[in-house]
Amino acid sequence: LKCSSWAREASRLPLPKGWPRRVRSAIIRVISLAQFSVTFARSSAANSLNTRVRFKQDNERLREEIALLREEIRIKDGRMGRLLPQRRPHYAPVERMAILELRAALGWTASQTADRFLLTPATIASWMQRLDEGGPDALVRLRQPVNKFPEFVAYIVRRLKVLCPSMGKVKIAQLLCRAGLHLGPTTVGRMLRVQAGTPPTETVALPAHVVTATRPNHVWHVDLTTLPTAAGLWTAWLPWALPQRWPFGWWIAVALDHYSRRVTGVAVFKRPPSAVALISFLDRAIRTARTRPKHLITDHGKQFCSAAFRTWCRRLGIRQRFGAVGRYGSLAIIERFIRTIKEECTRRILVPFHHSAFRRELLLYIDWYNGDRPHTALEARTPNEVYFGRLAACARRRYEPRRRWPPGSPCAAPRAPIRGRRGARLDLHVRYRSRRTHLPIVELKRAA
Repeated sequence: LKCSSWAREASRLPLPKGWPRRVRSAIIRVISLAQFSVTFARSSAANSLNTRVRFKQDNERLREEIALLREEIRIKDGRMGRLLPQRRPHYAPVERMAILELRAALGWTASQTADRFLLTPATIASWMQRLDEGGPDALVRLRQPVNKFPEFVAYIVRRLKVLCPSMGKVKIAQLLCRAGLHLGPTTVGRMLRVQAGTPPTETVALPAHVVTATRPNHVWHVDLTTLPTAAGLWTAWLPWALPQRWPFGWWIAVALDHYSRRVTGVAVFKRPPSAVALISFLDRAIRTARTRPKHLITDHGKQFCSAAFRTWCRRLGIRQRFGAVGRYGSLAIIERFIRTIKEECTRRILVPFHHSAFRRELLLYIDWYNGDRPHTALEARTPNEVYFGRLAACARRRYEPRRRWPPGSPCAAPRAPIRGRRGARLDLHVRYRSRRTHLPIVELKRAA
């Protein structure tokens, strides 16, 4: 209270004569300038030969991230705290159970829990006393199933959504299908209480002049993009953006097989790469794949339009084609992958300043993308399964948790025979590649 009253008094202090009136704008610019300087200092420390220096900059960066998250939560709590308790939105019964679970996990007292969630200790005590109530009027409830599947199936779906919040209903259905539990996306949507009425996605007809890939390594896509580091690319002064190069961002080149959607190569650069650097990257990708594509689709970037790049394509017998922005079957495939890697990888980690550390994170995601992530366009198969011609995991025998389900009745696509007896009880097991929580590997096992 003393600090807040002091802040209010300080905000009323008049500025000395001759001071500019744009003090608030100056504060924003000073903070941006400080962040600009700290970024350069941390980038130097990240590439230091001294291990202790690298660990210290990582520790400081994580501490700063925690402090900024706490400040964000404080601002949001301050907005809610200005409302009268009677006007604040009530927690749903399921959210009350989640609050009590968090309290038990962290060992908070009733007062600590109430302070964190803008409640009163009496409210927390009331929830604890009515914890075992049943029926539709229970104050605290677990999530209830909304279809004919057993309760544990809905719990598995929701638990998977909590562990992997970036996944939608289609991706969850595909992951569970690969693990042996066949659910339709609409069923998963009902379990997740997804609002109905979403308009269906319109299918755009494939233009006649577009090259259609008929086998792996028939058509490759190549493109460049920038991925900002933890420092970001925005600043408070004109032209409102920092240079798109290290240490503020990385340039990556990606090669993608059209037929299987498999990433065949990736390279990381500190600045926009030249045509010679791209040729070297594609040579490595071709040596790794042990074959060359027949068609190579790129945009009209200066690297791809250079004489050296065109000469390299003619020498290897590769037909270079230029894609049209926003047209299906053209640049949309590689652009969608770039959007995916930003949403599922770089926006969920602190992008490191060190070249080898960032490349390691990128390769971990690509290995998971190729081998463990189901692709919607491939009907829940992974790029590696299509590329190498392997049996899809979703085509194997499935679990059937419903005891009275007729054996001859169809299941959610793809159709697969039942594994063992009907009425199987299942447990969800989620492990993470190299302990990265944004790279989940889902498994289902029979409950003991």
